Amino acid sequence: MLTFTIRRLVLSIPTLLFIALVIFLLLELAPGDPMAQVPLTVPPEVKQQMREALGLGEPTHIRFGKWMWQFFAVEPMVMLDNMFGTELAADKQRVISWQTRSPVMDIVVQRMPQTLWVVAMSYVVGVLIALPIGIYSAYKQYSVFDQVGTFITMVGYSVPPFFSGVLVIVIFSVQLGWLPSIYDTTHQVVDWDTFVIQLKQMVMPVMVLALQTTAQISRFMRASMLDNLNQDYVRTARAKGLSEKVVVLVHVLRNSMIPVITVIALGVPQIFGGAIITEQIFKVNGLGQLLITAIQANDLPMVQTVTFMLAVLIVLFNIIADLLYGLLDPRIRYD
Repeated sequence: MLTFTIRRLVLSIPTLLFIALVIFLLLELAPGDPMAQVPLTVPPEVKQQMREALGLGEPTHIRFGKWMWQFFAVEPMVMLDNMFGTELAADKQRVISWQTRSPVMDIVVQRMPQTLWVVAMSYVVGVLIALPIGIYSAYKQYSVFDQVGTFITMVGYSVPPFFSGVLVIVIFSVQLGWLPSIYDTTHQVVDWDTFVIQLKQMVMPVMVLALQTTAQISRFMRASMLDNLNQDYVRTARAKGLSEKVVVLVHVLRNSMIPVITVIALGVPQIFGGAIITEQIFKVNGLGQLLITAIQANDLPMVQTVTFMLAVLIVLFNIIADLLYGLLDPRIRYD
């Protein structure tokens, strides 16, 4: 397992470099000028000096190399400096946002907790709801529960977040007045009352993001369970006198989780993508809103970095899914 993990991590390096190159070139070809928002009264020679200060006067391959060096070398040095009080990155140039003129990773670190609060909670809630629904729907195939669950999950999977987000705001905030429509990112939890306020403002964003997670994973869980319930080993386990609970929740569930693990692992970056829209709807001051603002301002370093971080998540959770296969299925061995 250790050898396989090291091999996958090594092979992920050229994959990430290729993804980084694609992201960089696509943004280079995208229309827009970072100097477009500069007032018209600024002389052209001053604009040219500003472009050179941002590094826009250098060749494309030089700027790509600098970005890679700053992301993979300088930023880890900065992290080590903050952790151990060293000065490894004292004189090193970091990835700088064109919009705020501050280090990109510092802004990402500031926005990350808000996104993690909403995204992590919604994904955990979605998975915890989806797995029991999928298991019971498969065990009670074509029952009333299965039919109702199928209908609800198909609706949840079909409705986009920008529609369901507005819908829950109209129902629970405008009509009923139960929940706040705007997420207060400055709110701090210090006692029980503030904790209740935090829960209330998290309900609707978590509900919107968890809806699609629940719909997707429950359908995969149901299909995988149905595929295994008819296998020979299930009939053998029942013939040996094992209880139905042990047969379903131990033998069938363990084998059924193997393909579902892939969906759950790859769904983590996907839920971050859904958070981009959800954060705009509920005014969550997180990474999604940061990315939208950076795109509108032609802040290429910010867009490149945040997009590449999502790509890193996809590659990382692919590796995690492969490792979990070996833990769930004893037939799979990597060493």
